[in-house]
Amino acid sequence: MKVDIKGHTVIIKDTEGNIAAFLEKVSNQYASFKDHNLILDISHDKTANVKSIKTFSDLSKKHKKGKKSFVIVAENIDFNDVPSSMLVVPTLLEAHDMIEMEEIERDLGF
Repeated sequence: MKVDIKGHTVIIKDTEGNIAAFLEKVSNQYASFKDHNLILDISHDKTANVKSIKTFSDLSKKHKKGKKSFVIVAENIDFNDVPSSMLVVPTLLEAHDMIEMEEIERDLGF
């Protein structure tokens, strides 16, 4: 697990390729990330699929209640099958763009 902080955003990259272990590590250390926007990068894990992404659903809901963005970066999945309550994009650049849009919405009171 590699953690990178850029401004108001924390990028956590899965370095092991095990989504279940990655989710457990992020959940255990959540208190140190909860005040930032989160990008979870699982893009290099070729076994990632919609089912494994759905395991992040509870953490996503918990984080969004704190008025912060939660974005997952994943490749080679059918984005149409991802639940609408979760934000999943194919690149880190798009993840940063989504966070910026959500920040603007929050500033405007949406």
